[in-house]
Amino acid sequence: MNQAVLPIQAGAMAGRSVVRLLRQPAAIVPSVIFPLFLLAVNAGGLDSATEIPGFPTDSYITFALGFTFIQAAIFSTMNAGQSLAQDIENGFFSRLALTPMRPSALLAGQLAGLVLLGQFQTLTYLAVGLVAGAHISAGVGGVLVLALLVSIISVGFGGIGLVMAIRTGSGEAVQGMFPLMFVVLFFSSMALPRDLIAQDWYRTLATINPVSYLIEAIRSLMITGWNPEALALGFGVAIALAVGSISAAAFSLKGRMLK
Repeated sequence: MNQAVLPIQAGAMAGRSVVRLLRQPAAIVPSVIFPLFLLAVNAGGLDSATEIPGFPTDSYITFALGFTFIQAAIFSTMNAGQSLAQDIENGFFSRLALTPMRPSALLAGQLAGLVLLGQFQTLTYLAVGLVAGAHISAGVGGVLVLALLVSIISVGFGGIGLVMAIRTGSGEAVQGMFPLMFVVLFFSSMALPRDLIAQDWYRTLATINPVSYLIEAIRSLMITGWNPEALALGFGVAIALAVGSISAAAFSLKGRMLK
């Protein structure tokens, strides 16, 4: 097949993904509102944590804001998986398999809506956070880096949702992942810096949990400004997650289309 066809196919699927997302506010609103609700609860209930010696900032909402972006990325898992599962259940995927559509174009199209949603979430959370008293030490450049990092994270988590949808063909199975994803999230450095976690077992889990490094990379832009180590670890984990999940999705998709 002519390589020039691939961008056209990907563009067509991306347009469909974006239009479907915009037509489903029920898929957008929870992914924006729920993380903000938890941000308000955490900022109000854990504000006294800033008095702990060694806490990196006197503004807990600045500290907690990074966690909000990762929560939103988990919703990306659900949105991507459920959208593809819906296509499988209603027969659209089977019809698509009879066309010359390339699997890579289908995956790219499915993820386009997630990237758009991720950028909308980024702007919303930053606006709410700044109004509530948060600050971004890295400035405008940090916002651009944050937007890039969030896009990669959204693709990575979205790829996990695609794998589940392709392998199960069930929206219910994808939804069943949601609690498990949040368990992983809560065993991270979401509430306290890792060096201030008192329980050894919890600190160990947070240290080996890749999600901690995603949170800490975002958090560094807000608190430290520019922390090369935190950003390198965060981007490294995000890229590895994106490459791994998309590769797994492509492999699973190829197998399903051959059936």
